[in-house]
Amino acid sequence: MSVDATAAVLAAVGAPEPASREALAGGTYNTVTRVRFDDGRDWVVKIPPAHGTGLSYEERLLVNEVTFYGAAATAGGTTIPQVVHSELDPGAPAGAYVVMTARPGQPWSAVAGELTDGETRSLRTGFGSIVGRLHGVTGPGGFGYPAEPLGPLSPTWREAFTAMTGAVLADAEGFGARLPLPVDRVREVLAGASDVLDEVTRPALVHFDLWQGNLLLTGDPGARRIGGIIDGERMFWGDPVADLVSTNLFGDPETDLDFLAGYASATDSPIVFTPSVRRRLNLYRGYLYLIMLTETVPRGAGPDALDQTWSAVAPRLVAALEELA
Repeated sequence: MSVDATAAVLAAVGAPEPASREALAGGTYNTVTRVRFDDGRDWVVKIPPAHGTGLSYEERLLVNEVTFYGAAATAGGTTIPQVVHSELDPGAPAGAYVVMTARPGQPWSAVAGELTDGETRSLRTGFGSIVGRLHGVTGPGGFGYPAEPLGPLSPTWREAFTAMTGAVLADAEGFGARLPLPVDRVREVLAGASDVLDEVTRPALVHFDLWQGNLLLTGDPGARRIGGIIDGERMFWGDPVADLVSTNLFGDPETDLDFLAGYASATDSPIVFTPSVRRRLNLYRGYLYLIMLTETVPRGAGPDALDQTWSAVAPRLVAALEELA
């Protein structure tokens, strides 16, 4: 089915028969295929599911992705894929799709064990610098997801984030997802801490999925560099602090000194971990962990994946909410 869908997209954009196709693993929502042509072109074709089976915020995700690549093009330099073709209307003849240039390298997560300490430190510094530049990009006049799955962009970050957390909690109830606390209690804790969100007044470009699987490393061992930042589909306009929950997934961003140094070198607003920032971090951790627990249901995760997600995420959700409460 994915081969047929990819062929339909290539026909729609007038591309010749590719020399090779490669299904790319790692994602759990879209169908992603790398296609190479005899003339040297190297593309990635991303196609969403035919029927909406995801969470509320995932409606028209490709709108977010196209927005991210366009907004990040200058700040992220050559690490950002370029959109070659896009069709964002699912009712179009070939459906919705995005065709982008492929970026070189392997996921950081796949080679992390091969990196020396010095190489890792250098990569973290370079990564921080890129993220700092991305966060310097300001949105067009509102907070939230560009695809507007939860309604129009909001005038305040508190309003936007309240809608985002409200949607995922409604999804958790609708899908019957297992959470470590009752939905009403989670909603109460998040609302009780939401006043701190009023400190965010600029809608910055936030990727919100900057774990090592979405960072491509290229170059020879000992001289690796970041060759690509991919999968911008979950981006939103919001608080740049929110990205820290994935740049150091399940870790403590305050101890990621090389990343922070790189970030500070690239921005006029270095990250200072004030009580407010720590409180906001726990709000964003709560949001990410709610997504991770709830999406296991529409994704049809098997028993082993469910157990692994629960073991890794549920205690961290409880800890973040306890800090907020």
